[in-house]
Amino acid sequence: MSQVQAPDVVVMIRPHHFRSNPETRSDNAFQTAAEGQNVADQARDEFDAAVTELQDAGVQVHVFEDKSDKTPDSVFPNNWFSAHAGGHVAIYPMFASNRQAERRMDVIEMLKRDYRVQDVIDFYGLEADGLALEGTGAMVLDHIERVAYTVESNRADPVILERFCTHFGYEPLVFEARDQQGKRVYHTNVLMGIGTHYAVACLDMIVDPTRRAMLRDRLEQSGRHVIDLTEAQIEAFAGNAIELTGNERLLALSQTAVDARKPEQIKIIEKTAKLVPLSIPTIETAGGSVRSLLAGVHLTRRKPRIN
Repeated sequence: MSQVQAPDVVVMIRPHHFRSNPETRSDNAFQTAAEGQNVADQARDEFDAAVTELQDAGVQVHVFEDKSDKTPDSVFPNNWFSAHAGGHVAIYPMFASNRQAERRMDVIEMLKRDYRVQDVIDFYGLEADGLALEGTGAMVLDHIERVAYTVESNRADPVILERFCTHFGYEPLVFEARDQQGKRVYHTNVLMGIGTHYAVACLDMIVDPTRRAMLRDRLEQSGRHVIDLTEAQIEAFAGNAIELTGNERLLALSQTAVDARKPEQIKIIEKTAKLVPLSIPTIETAGGSVRSLLAGVHLTRRKPRIN
């Protein structure tokens, strides 16, 4: 059970031409302007330091290079694929046209070579119709209770969500969430995150009180301690974190997110997981943080072949 929610392997994409994506600014309120080669260099340096920190903590990291200048958000691979226990891999449709180019078969081929992959399910056939389901950005998956928490947005088409849940065995729990300016939250994983023994979420941003109470109840019924975040903490990416298994149970999150957390919130998490803060302020200008950087691999490793 220890690794059901917390994978010990992640995939990361090393960026060479990172910049703030103009095609995603309209609906990503977390995004700020960042341009120029210095920005790209800073993002790559932050990325390399994050890889080292994770490896030192005992997490296996598969790093792939992206040298294209056409994919400014490629550093966030969790949006285009996910890898699940039982040997299942999903490939997702993306909303912005330049994000659709992030999909790459070398990642999928590596997974099939090194891990037991039973099937690869492509959901991106409806992408031409402007429909999207942006992976574990659009969905926050409770792998233990089999629930797919999903905010309503143009990044989470309900038809594709239903297809994913049917094939992978999750129950969709969909809700509307908005910030104080009334703008819809674009990805669920900036609003909430789920660990093995705790969950973090900004419940106040969930519009419907009944849905808000239902979400809290579902999380509490699973035996988790619910840590209620403020909107200010969400703006500091306190919800965009991922539990991992390394030398011990870990919670990977940004230094920005750690600085925004209250001591009592940290104390609850540290009962069962060690915090691993990663300093990625340049990367965060693209509107995502540590959870978005890491595509968790929940697959079973193949045994090495004996020649």
